[in-house]
Amino acid sequence: MSSTHRFASPLDRPGALIAALPAVLGFVPEKSLVLVTIYHGAMGAVLRTDLDAAESMGELADLAVNAGAEEAVAVIVDADGFSCRMCAEDHRDLVADLAGELDRRDIDLLSALIVDNVARGGRFHCADGCGLSGAVDDPSASPIAAAAVLDGRRLYTRRAELVAVICPLDPERAATLAALLDRTCALDEARPDQQARDDVEHALECAAQLGTGRELADDQLARLALALTDVRVRDTLFALAVGDNAGSAESLWADLSRRLPEPWQVEPLVLLAFSAYARGDGPLAGIALDAALTCQPDHRMAGMLDRALRAGMRPEQIRELARTGYRLAKQLGVRLPPRRAFGRRAG
Repeated sequence: MSSTHRFASPLDRPGALIAALPAVLGFVPEKSLVLVTIYHGAMGAVLRTDLDAAESMGELADLAVNAGAEEAVAVIVDADGFSCRMCAEDHRDLVADLAGELDRRDIDLLSALIVDNVARGGRFHCADGCGLSGAVDDPSASPIAAAAVLDGRRLYTRRAELVAVICPLDPERAATLAALLDRTCALDEARPDQQARDDVEHALECAAQLGTGRELADDQLARLALALTDVRVRDTLFALAVGDNAGSAESLWADLSRRLPEPWQVEPLVLLAFSAYARGDGPLAGIALDAALTCQPDHRMAGMLDRALRAGMRPEQIRELARTGYRLAKQLGVRLPPRRAFGRRAG
């Protein structure tokens, strides 16, 4: 997830820097190593990995390079190990490993902080015993949190809540849908534009229906699953991520991601990822892309979005892909919601 908020030095107000992490990540990190990258004095990509993850510090450093980092600050979130002397040695070893990998890539690690809880009143101190310590500011009062809310992002209290956005809701119903889809003939690649147009309009109707709180029927879900295998339909619907009704469309993709069986949920997951990415919600985009690529590792659009996200490409650049959707909609004769304005965050 990237941000453009500027600060004089991350060492000036580490309590504020730590408090900003939930708004940037989209959830409150726990048992995590968070690497805040810095480019020209501005906060760049914020990278997170589990403390006990197999991901090497070299891989994390490579991601920092892709994000264009010149400097970085590491934040270790470890409530259990905050006051543990043996854990402190492990933390120092971890920081030394990370600093070495970053140095080999010409990135300076300015500071490494240990924090017990990323919450108001949480405590932090230096990982290297420099003597710096203090309290974490109120995350809900962070200017970055305010900007995220204004941008329409939901902030999750735990990463598990974020993952739940795409978790299957009803395995039995998914099995029923799988059987229904198995009995359905694949779409004719040469089918006329009229059928693709009807499917796009059906998707718009389903998004509106879901927005009123009315659940979709099995036949609607099956039709959507099948329609999204038509590249014209799927690519047209990417445009909804930047339209006036983007929220309703994103709710539809999340609902399909939770209800459809494998492999039918892949296209909704990619649409969900694009929608989240376009509005600046990198954490949700990453969760959706991980799920899509787990199911279909060679999916071209999922792979492209995943590489862009890991490289720190900004949402405004990704939104340009929606132009293809509007162009296809014009060719099909479909009227899509107009593009909405994306405000700039204060920084």
